[in-house]
Amino acid sequence: MRIAALLAALNRRNLPWAGALAALLALAIGQTGPWQGLEARLYDRMLVATAPNRVDLPITIIGIDEASFAEMQRQWPWPRNWHGRLLDRLGEAGVAVVAFDALFSEPSTPGEDRAFAEAIRRAGNVVLAADLIYRERDGVSQWLRVEPHALFTEAGAVPGFASVQLDKDGVQRLLPQFRDAFWLQTLRRFDQAHPGVVSLLEASPDMRVRYLGGPHTFKYIPYYQMLEPDKYLPPHWREYLKDNIVLVGRDLKATTEVGSAQADMFQTPFFAVNNELMPGVEIHANLIANMASGNPVREAPRSWQFGLWFVAAALSLLSMQRWRPVKSGLIGLGLVGAIGAGDFLLFGRGLLWLPAAHAALTVSLIYLAQGGVAYFIEQRQRRQIKQAFSMYVSPLVVDKIIAHPEQLKLGGERQELTLLFTDLAGFTTISEALGADQVTQILNRHLSEMVEIVFRYHGTVDKFIGDAVMAFWGAPIPDPDQSLHAVQAAVAMQQKIASMRQDLLAQGGPDLHMRIGLHRGECIVGNMGGVGRFDYTAVGDAVNLASRLEGVNKVYGTGILISESVAQAIGDKLPLRQVDTVRVKGKHLGVPIFTPCDDARLKAMSEAALAAYSEGEWGTCQNRWQAVVDAYPDDPVAHAFLRRLSDMREAGWPMDWDGITTLETK
Repeated sequence: MRIAALLAALNRRNLPWAGALAALLALAIGQTGPWQGLEARLYDRMLVATAPNRVDLPITIIGIDEASFAEMQRQWPWPRNWHGRLLDRLGEAGVAVVAFDALFSEPSTPGEDRAFAEAIRRAGNVVLAADLIYRERDGVSQWLRVEPHALFTEAGAVPGFASVQLDKDGVQRLLPQFRDAFWLQTLRRFDQAHPGVVSLLEASPDMRVRYLGGPHTFKYIPYYQMLEPDKYLPPHWREYLKDNIVLVGRDLKATTEVGSAQADMFQTPFFAVNNELMPGVEIHANLIANMASGNPVREAPRSWQFGLWFVAAALSLLSMQRWRPVKSGLIGLGLVGAIGAGDFLLFGRGLLWLPAAHAALTVSLIYLAQGGVAYFIEQRQRRQIKQAFSMYVSPLVVDKIIAHPEQLKLGGERQELTLLFTDLAGFTTISEALGADQVTQILNRHLSEMVEIVFRYHGTVDKFIGDAVMAFWGAPIPDPDQSLHAVQAAVAMQQKIASMRQDLLAQGGPDLHMRIGLHRGECIVGNMGGVGRFDYTAVGDAVNLASRLEGVNKVYGTGILISESVAQAIGDKLPLRQVDTVRVKGKHLGVPIFTPCDDARLKAMSEAALAAYSEGEWGTCQNRWQAVVDAYPDDPVAHAFLRRLSDMREAGWPMDWDGITTLETK
């Protein structure tokens, strides 16, 4: 039985290959579109959580809103001389830049266009939107860039490409990098008026929009109020707007103009929180605020993401080498929490977005992989242990070994065991008189019943030696009541052999008797054998003494003999009768031996006789053993002593008597 290999496998929880595969799987999952979408949504959550929800820069939006449509009683497009008036009012306030997030690509009436162009020329700080439109002409569908009307650019208006780039989920996160992006042209105009104020005038692919809040975080003034500011705005409106960057654009939730509102309203990270779209003009306001202050969100380099994955995988593998459900789970939760906290801190304080969900996934998958493989290996080991030990110990002990493998001690350790040897008296002679089938049937029944009793009392069957059984208690798992269980098993064995004897005699079979010896002592127990063949067994002087005591039963006619070490371990849990103190062959010290006995009178009479025997008071001893025989005619111990006393009388009483009976045979 390869129990050493089983134990080594059972105690081995280091399964790095499973965790490594899980880590690689997490890395691969992290590159997929759905997972990157999850990373983007986590980005949204962090952005919303860290947004200041205020604007500290002088940026104002003039909203082409429902209130203005209602007040002015006109549908879009409005007369362009109105836009000219708007520019003039803003010019009075001394604004730095006016940027129209509206297309003026087609001519209207000549008078209105001239009025608007003249206002643009007077202002000298105007940006007009350029954009893409979808057209079908002569069966060809294409996107075309539409520029502001030449009249307006000739008057000094600068075109700014107002298109935004949406992610696959429809959310606006990317910072447009066009060379003439609307936000960039606006800031360039501002930088001309106020050099050195703007922090960034160049975008990079790693930049993301840092929304300062949800829709309407920026200051809004309805369009119609700005046409007559003295009527609608506070008296200090000029001071309020001085040096502002003013954006003019639609802010419509509902309109009779089909598609106009929907075409310029966008999902931002705040949409998941308040279910509100943000006007395109306010998205441009966020872009301008980010770049003016130099505070856009930047995505960490890919090398950082890989590094985080590697660190998460390495720490998980190192900390979960010996996988334990609770301990490893707590470690995993701690790692995931540390990843989340570090990522949030990096985002909130450094405005650096490091996609970290794949690292948390790595920790989780390593935990599951380590646990899954450990579970399947443990189940396999349980089956192997059960198969290996079921022939040696009871199913209850097997279950206990499986439930608490840490109690399993194998591999040649010194342990204190209680050992039991049995032997059928004269079975060799009996077997010669019976047929092979009968012998086999009797022996199989006997051994099966003995094994069942050993298992019932939590013992381990070491081996069968012909008709003999060797068993022990105290290994492979500790048993604080090992000696008690061993003696109880011996008593049950004698009861079972008595029942079997009656059955066999009733069928004309042999008269079976069994001898049992028990001793407790230190042994070497573990796997012993050669290449390809192992047995879990015990060896040592204690084993030899237990075997000798089984044979000593022949001297006293007893069925069970136990040593003093067993008797001391039992204490008063079972009544015992001392039989003698013997010196077995090969030993110098005497060993008090006992047999189970629940007759208090017989025990007392035997103790008195043994006391006289030990002191060499031969006459008193003779009388006391004779009294035992008179009271208990079938007592084999008393008859054995009377025969011995008779032999000693004939041979002459010993002169150097030490009270110990020396046995010359094994």
